Amino acid sequence: MVRIGLISDTHSYLDDAVFKHFENCDEIWHAGDIGNIDVADKLAAFKPFKAVYGNIDGKDVRITYPENLRFKCEEVDLWITHIGGYPDKYSPLVKPEIYNNPPQLFICGHSHILKVIFDKKINCLHINPGAAGKQGWQKVRTLMRFSITGNKIHDMEIIELGAK
Repeated sequence: MVRIGLISDTHSYLDDAVFKHFENCDEIWHAGDIGNIDVADKLAAFKPFKAVYGNIDGKDVRITYPENLRFKCEEVDLWITHIGGYPDKYSPLVKPEIYNNPPQLFICGHSHILKVIFDKKINCLHINPGAAGKQGWQKVRTLMRFSITGNKIHDMEIIELGAK
């Protein structure tokens, strides 16, 4: 079993509460718009860390983290990207690949809208953890935790960090 802390859209702001909420996680995954390399470095020093860059990220983040990250966790094939869209409205950048070779779990950020949607057409769970930073139009800052055991994604939790 792997326990994941999922975060996105920090926009250079890292709430100290993130460390408390992710203390029992095995890994932290960031779905882009990190904001600056210091945020990524702090998370990477705390737990094993995987991330993708987002549209606001500068060269320091872009040379360290990829635009797309596809890998297996336990037996789950997953894909993390920043601008991914959502079921029936996937981004043109991911649409051909997601329909031709769908992952079991698709994670993105960008919209600042927390979503957990199962895409029946491609048998894929879509997750957007919302935004953990103070930039953007979201009213409440959010992140998520969940576990992966074998090919099962379970124990999903939504965490509210408070108003932005």
